[in-house]
Amino acid sequence: MAEAQVVERKLAAIFAADVVGYSHLMQLDEVGTLRALRAARAIIDRLIAEHRGRIFTTAGDSVLADFASAVDAVEAALEIQSAIAEENEQRPEGERLRFRIGVHLGDVIVEGNDLLGDGVNIAARLQTLAGPGGIYVSAAVRDQIGTKLPAAFIDRGPQRLKNMARPLRAFEVVGPGSAPYAGLVARAARATGSRRVRIALAAAAFVVLIGLGVVASWRWSGPPGIGPFASQQVGGPALPATTQTDSAASRSTSAPRLSIVVLPFVNLSNDPEQEYFADGITDDLTTDVSRIAGAVVIARNSAFAYKGQAADPKQIGRDLGARYVLQGSVRRAGSQVRINAVLIDAETDAQLWAERFDRDIGDLFTVQNEITARIARALQSQLAIAESRHTVEHPDALDYILRGRAQLSKPISPENYNEAIGYFESALELDPQSAEAAAWLANLLAVRALDELTPFPNDDLHRAKQLAAHALAAAPNNAMSHYSRAQVLRAEGRCAEAIPEYEAAIALDRSRAPAYAHIGWCKFLTGSVDAVIPYFEQAIRLSPHEPGIAPWYGRLGVVHLLQSHTDEAIVWLEKARSENARLPFVHAWLAAAYGLKGDNERAHAELAEAEQLNEGYGTLATVKKSPWFAKPEIRALADATYFAGLRKAGMPEQ
Repeated sequence: MAEAQVVERKLAAIFAADVVGYSHLMQLDEVGTLRALRAARAIIDRLIAEHRGRIFTTAGDSVLADFASAVDAVEAALEIQSAIAEENEQRPEGERLRFRIGVHLGDVIVEGNDLLGDGVNIAARLQTLAGPGGIYVSAAVRDQIGTKLPAAFIDRGPQRLKNMARPLRAFEVVGPGSAPYAGLVARAARATGSRRVRIALAAAAFVVLIGLGVVASWRWSGPPGIGPFASQQVGGPALPATTQTDSAASRSTSAPRLSIVVLPFVNLSNDPEQEYFADGITDDLTTDVSRIAGAVVIARNSAFAYKGQAADPKQIGRDLGARYVLQGSVRRAGSQVRINAVLIDAETDAQLWAERFDRDIGDLFTVQNEITARIARALQSQLAIAESRHTVEHPDALDYILRGRAQLSKPISPENYNEAIGYFESALELDPQSAEAAAWLANLLAVRALDELTPFPNDDLHRAKQLAAHALAAAPNNAMSHYSRAQVLRAEGRCAEAIPEYEAAIALDRSRAPAYAHIGWCKFLTGSVDAVIPYFEQAIRLSPHEPGIAPWYGRLGVVHLLQSHTDEAIVWLEKARSENARLPFVHAWLAAAYGLKGDNERAHAELAEAEQLNEGYGTLATVKKSPWFAKPEIRALADATYFAGLRKAGMPEQ
């Protein structure tokens, strides 16, 4: 009788890290990104070793390490993020890498030098929750650390992790130097009169703060489970629930969901005459943000009361009842303008998003419109993501809508589509009259049918049509209502009718980048090939980090190839492949492009990849049946370019 195989296990603190937006950075500058990665890895490797950790897996930009102690793992994570932030200060913006880190304490399986099992998987999933420069840990890690480290633990509530059956409670770690932690210790120092407050006494300092009655400024005072987060911890166990007995009064102190104030952008130009430009950016953004469904935007006059003052986002949030603060700066020099924008969580002082925009001025009004639309587009997804991280005990329809929108900020996949659909379905169950939920669900069902990600496309399309009609009737001045109607029309092959609906959506929300892309493709399908490119270029300008940007790149490549711009086509198609390697049409058009260039080896490889992903790329006869070539003018262009290239790549006629 064979002996049962003995599985070696151990308890370990697993550390998982990767670079935010690594693929995009590599696409922009491979050499500079690799140089920055080597420098960052030197820091990570050194600090992991110093804290008695062991790296057991590296792949590209990711690192997995194990520690015998949760304290060592989190201390290493804090020092790594601090050291990399310092390293970034010495590098140009394009070479600045921002890591996110997850740490979990759990049982793992030992296989040689490798570690496997749920303990490793959970750490990797926690890492995906963290923002740039952030650290997320499990409750097991938080409990083990207790008062042993100078760190604040912000309770982010139960989180649904990929391929995990049950939600896992997650905590964001904030170390010395951050506003929440530093502010706490500074107040403790003043309260005790000590000039030598040590970080290790943070827990004791917190007790002093309780006695001074300033705890309300440290955490939300509502009942447990309601609000942005249930508890925060500084070097000790999570705070108890508020002792305030008036629950209504408690709730009133919490800022509304999606409440935001747009502070006056600071004019950093040497010329005071440019103040009008900074104020114009602020005004336009206030208007654009007010169009975000569910947003509560603080009035301009209230925001401008802070003009010229040093802004403390937490204090402003409390003063104005805003959960989020958007602030920024404008610098004009000659023909160049640079705008920096930062979104801050007013309750934690955490930076949620930041971006810099550099442009040649040219037509000043056009530049102002474009930049504010780009910021508004980014805010739509960032606010949804931020709100989805706030856990509530009894979610309402808006909670589910925000979670669904946050899910759509992830890369396109059947799994992400299905999860988002589930959220919008839940929203409609709670509020069957919700035009917003109906519009988002109609959009997704139509897209799922278009992208062939469902075995029941006709059923999806039928329901999408009903939902879009309901949304448009209930909210005719809502951009999403018109957008969902356009998506249904496009899925039905009625592109000429879809274009006015997309245009109506843009008129109501000029930041709706996908609408520009879809107009471009509808122009293509209706035979106006020469009109396509400007629409896709505008979509990419408005949303350069769009999760679904790969098809936009790919379709630009398609149009360039049909126009016999083979080199330009290859550039765009390669960008699409780098962004998402599982789009069959991208590989097929690359095969044709390389075939036309005489690069037979690449052409054959791309054709094989296309056929592996979709059997419809087996013969030219099958390819020619695509609705893409229904218009005679497009068919003629394809005969001379795409079909000719596929023949050279080795595709048979039948």
